[in-house]
Amino acid sequence: MRNKIVAGNWKMNTTISEGKKLVIDILSAIEDMNLQDKKVVFASPFISLSSIAKLVNYVENVYVGSQNISSHESGAYTGEISANMLAAAGVKFAIVGHSERREYFSETNQVLAEKVSQSIDHRLIPIYCCGEVLEERKNGNFKSVIKSQIEEGLFHLTPTDFSRVVIAYEPVWAIGTGETASPDQAQEVHAFIRQLISEKYGEAIAELTSILYGGSMKPDNAKRLMTMPDIDGGLVGGASLNASDFVKIIKSM
Repeated sequence: MRNKIVAGNWKMNTTISEGKKLVIDILSAIEDMNLQDKKVVFASPFISLSSIAKLVNYVENVYVGSQNISSHESGAYTGEISANMLAAAGVKFAIVGHSERREYFSETNQVLAEKVSQSIDHRLIPIYCCGEVLEERKNGNFKSVIKSQIEEGLFHLTPTDFSRVVIAYEPVWAIGTGETASPDQAQEVHAFIRQLISEKYGEAIAELTSILYGGSMKPDNAKRLMTMPDIDGGLVGGASLNASDFVKIIKSM
């Protein structure tokens, strides 16, 4: 059975105290919820990771995730954070290749492949992001773009290592725009990604791979999206900064 996962990507928001309060409020609201086969991830800014890890350390199926990770093991890379440092701070997941990292920081599929490997080597679970921009959606080229992102960023992994990966499909045209892919549009891409995995690693691994939707998931569309057969949760942006909204999304799993 695939894990259902809701991961909140806070981006560059919240101070340490604000982040801790947000987590405490959410944990309080879901304390009676059965999270068996479900996972909740808080991807806070780096400065808050250790503090939040201490809050969730003993909460079953609730984890801390980083928003980024270095492609290097260690060394003279000012401002970077290594997988080893993150693991030592209690981090369990690492977002790799978010569209904002691809666009604003020119991260290529090749660089992201190295970040994925660093995550796996240090027993972090990479949440690998892929997705098309509006022009690629309109010209019908979006499946080719996603295929390249998946193949070049992930298909260097052995079957055993790939089985640790979570994928997030984020249509870039639906992030922060108020637009959302329809459940059918999202399902089409999720099924396509699962088919790519099946062709490379076999149906058994493909069926166990969690694929999240990451394009403006909100309380009013989460349930419809997550009832689709190949959508296994969400990578949530803005709505993850509001405790009530994020709790509603968690309860939609």
